[in-house]
Amino acid sequence: MIEKGALLPMFYLPPVDYFTQLNQFKPEIWIERDEHFPKQTYRNRANIYSPDGLLTLVVPVVKGSKVHTSVKDVKISYDFKWQRLHWLSLQACYRRSAYFEYYEADFAPFYEQQTTHLFDYNQKLLELLNRLLKIKTPLNYTETYEATYPETVSDFRKAFAKKDVTIEQKPYFQVFEERKGFLKNLSIVDLLFNQGPQAVNYL
Repeated sequence: MIEKGALLPMFYLPPVDYFTQLNQFKPEIWIERDEHFPKQTYRNRANIYSPDGLLTLVVPVVKGSKVHTSVKDVKISYDFKWQRLHWLSLQACYRRSAYFEYYEADFAPFYEQQTTHLFDYNQKLLELLNRLLKIKTPLNYTETYEATYPETVSDFRKAFAKKDVTIEQKPYFQVFEERKGFLKNLSIVDLLFNQGPQAVNYL
């Protein structure tokens, strides 16, 4: 049983606020590995800023990844070429950003090689993002599922709702902001591609 620190779910290209919490609670960070897979969450989707406004990228999962499948056992579906779609979308949305080309080679392999499980894929991406953001927090992983934790643990498993734009967030430059204004709490890649090495200071 975890006694203190923060418990976070494993997301795909998590939103900015996720890294704000991760940065705040270091070094006691735990990642939930044993929960049942909840649908319609950031566990398999991320929001980026497209020329038309908010664009959601979804990693499809194998049918049968029902509510009772442990999140670490959920498999990615490759029935259609979602990796190509996601990579083309990231290029179209961030090619004009200051730092996309700087980080492009780091992200490209994730859209070329296939990974069986969603959790493993997200984990590798999270490790990359932490490295690029210079967040040196070691990540611990749960061994069993616990419905509740002591008050000394900040449980974020149900936080970061997709519609939650009530969080306070200081605006930073976004490529298409002249069209739709500043969009809050997008995927961390929006901050990274626009701010580069300064992203960690923003967090």
